[in-house]
Amino acid sequence: MTNYTKLPAILLLADGTVYHGKAAGKIGTTTGEICFNTGMTGYQEIFTDPSYFGQIMVTTNAHIGNYGIHKEEIESDSIKIAGLVCKNYNIGYSRKEANESIQDYFQDENIVGISDIDTRALVRKIRDQGAMNAIISSEITDIEELKAKLAQVPSMDGLELSSQVSTKEPYFYGSPDATYKVATLDFGIKKNTLRNFDERDLYVQVFPAKTTFEEMDKWGADAYFVSNGPGDPSAMPYAIETVKQILASDKPLFGICLGHQLLAQANGIGTMKMFNGHRGLNHPVKNIIKNHCEVTSQNHGFGVIPEEVRSSDKVEITHINLNDQSIEGIRVKGKKAFSVQYHPESSPGPHDSRYLFDDFVKLIKGEISW
Repeated sequence: MTNYTKLPAILLLADGTVYHGKAAGKIGTTTGEICFNTGMTGYQEIFTDPSYFGQIMVTTNAHIGNYGIHKEEIESDSIKIAGLVCKNYNIGYSRKEANESIQDYFQDENIVGISDIDTRALVRKIRDQGAMNAIISSEITDIEELKAKLAQVPSMDGLELSSQVSTKEPYFYGSPDATYKVATLDFGIKKNTLRNFDERDLYVQVFPAKTTFEEMDKWGADAYFVSNGPGDPSAMPYAIETVKQILASDKPLFGICLGHQLLAQANGIGTMKMFNGHRGLNHPVKNIIKNHCEVTSQNHGFGVIPEEVRSSDKVEITHINLNDQSIEGIRVKGKKAFSVQYHPESSPGPHDSRYLFDDFVKLIKGEISW
């Protein structure tokens, strides 16, 4: 394990609030939109979720790093968060299966963080005042210099980020002998989503974010999937057009998270930046079609505009959030297309929502329709 001395570090919020703590990870400076995740486990999956690209993550669990880093528990090939804020940064770990400490992991991946601050107070501030930009530094101590750097950071509102985390070249996942083929638009797909497809006899080709429908159609897929990802969906006209063309092909389509927002945009429904978003493993959602509730894993700072969904004659609501009544799922009338705002692959999180992958297979087989 790397020798590590906790040096002073500073967290500065866009509203001018300053927190003093200890350096975690690489010594340096990082910026991004600050947000918090309410999950009590799964920190490694959170670090590597591409949907967090450009965001500084505050973990509400008091202990981070205590079970180390396991090479198999990743959702992408690198850490995607812009920085970490935590209470207790545990370099020593207890799990025998772990490959390395969080400190070694962060140093290898050039991740800057801060620990030993009052994360409860910080979370209350974000909860009450909304998401805002922030800067962490363990090398700059001058607050005015930090303010100047922070002022240059763009708002997440209007940023197109998915093409930055998407695969650069198409690739395959699963067995070529699978019964059905699914063309996937990668805006920040998670590895456990692909595993869920493979477990259900689906062979997947994953395409870069800006792949046209014509290019994907050449493969002769039986269905399409539109993945999760970071950034503002309204800043992705290229993706909205592709989703429209998938709908016109009348093949089954399943979207999650960003894919849900893009499906809404493709049907004339606007999206909005949320006050502080939904991020955690414990968000209650009701499936109003099946009349049951599920505990879901979520990670999004944008959502569909509820009033526009309710007034639309093109879609119907399938799921609602029981905390704030936001729209968590839709399906397109007369089309084999549906989406949810949350993460049914649920890694980390409860597996209540994995039935949605089964519904997708049934839709491909023609066993269900609406």
